[in-house]
Amino acid sequence: MTPQFDYVRPATVAEAATLLADTGHANRVLAGGTDLMVQLHHHAPNFDRIIDISLLPELKIINRNGDTISLGSAVTFTEITESNLLREAVPFMVEGCREIGGPQIRNMGTLGGNVVNAASCADGLPALVCLDALVHLRSARGERQLPVAEFMLKPGHTRIEPDEILTHFSFTAPPPGAKTAFIKLGRRNAQAISRLVMTAIGRVDAAGRIDFMRLTPGAATPRIVRFTAAEDLLLGQQPSAQLFTAAGRAVAETMIGITGRRWSTEFKEPVITALTQQILYRIFEIGA
Repeated sequence: MTPQFDYVRPATVAEAATLLADTGHANRVLAGGTDLMVQLHHHAPNFDRIIDISLLPELKIINRNGDTISLGSAVTFTEITESNLLREAVPFMVEGCREIGGPQIRNMGTLGGNVVNAASCADGLPALVCLDALVHLRSARGERQLPVAEFMLKPGHTRIEPDEILTHFSFTAPPPGAKTAFIKLGRRNAQAISRLVMTAIGRVDAAGRIDFMRLTPGAATPRIVRFTAAEDLLLGQQPSAQLFTAAGRAVAETMIGITGRRWSTEFKEPVITALTQQILYRIFEIGA
C-alpha cells in the first residue's frame, strides 16, 4: 500500500516552526530526503505530515563574519564542495562531503540531515566536531544552541525536540597557518559507507612545535568526539615519527576505552593507529 501523508512547504522558518508546534499532527521535517526515501521503502511512515524546508533561503546560507563561519542546515553536500569560502577555510570539510555517496546523493543530501540522523559513520559529522561547531535550533518557543558533539546522544538519537528545526551551524575558522585533513576508509573507493574516518587540524609555531591540534575520528565510537588525550600528547612537541606513533597508540586506547573490546576491535585498533599516523604526516609534512 502506498504511504499516505500530507505535504506542506512553509515559506519561512517561522512558519515551519509554527507548523511543528501543532501537536495535532505527527510531523516529519524534509530537507534532502535521501534517508527518508530509504526508510519509506522499508517501513510504514510514523508521521502523517511532511514539512518541506529544503528551499528556505534562511537555511541555505554559507557566509563568514570575521572568524565565524555560518553554514545553513539545508545546504547540500554539492553546494559545500562548490563553495570557494569553505574550500579555502575548511578544506577537510569539503573533502569529506565529496566522499559522500554519488552525485545524486550529494545533490540532494544536506549537512543538517546528516547530523540529525546521527549515524556514527556520517561523513559530515567529524569535521564539525573537529571544529567545535555549534548547532543552532529554533522552535515556536525560541532559539537555543549547543555543541555538535553534545547534540548527538547515540546513533540515531539527538537532543533535537519534536518541535525544533536545525537552522544552521556556526564555528570558528581554523587559525592562520593551520592545515586540515580528512581520510576515509571504506570497503571500496566510491559510494562506500565509512568503516573509519579521521579528521585533523594542526599547526606549528615559529619554533616548529605543535601549538594547535584537533583529532576527531568517525565511525570509531558511538558518539563522534574529539580525542583530546592524543591532542594533548601532541601539543608543544616537535613533529616526529616517534611522536606520531605514540599519538596513534593514544587514539586506539581512547577508542577502546569508549567502546570496550568488541568483535571489530581486532580490525579497528591497528587501522585507526595507522590512520592517525598517516593524517599527522599529511598535516605536518614530515617524511615517514
